[in-house]
Amino acid sequence: MLELRPNCECCDKDLPPDSASAFICSFECTFCRDCAQGVLQGACPNCGGNFVQRPIRPARLLEKYPASTKRKVKPEGCTKAA
Repeated sequence: MLELRPNCECCDKDLPPDSASAFICSFECTFCRDCAQGVLQGACPNCGGNFVQRPIRPARLLEKYPASTKRKVKPEGCTKAA
């Protein structure tokens, strides 16, 4: 099950569970649309994989399967994957 991480790993922008601006790679690294498509040019800086829009968990299931509250941020910021 997806963690639904609460923020962008690059810029720390809040990405609530119902955000259409959240993008993830296959390892669930999470980025906002601006960072994923702009700064990172569609490639995860951690694994080099591509991004897809993160699915939205139905609100009725968030109580039983809550989103993560653990924030993950790259203190050095992000750069395009090599």
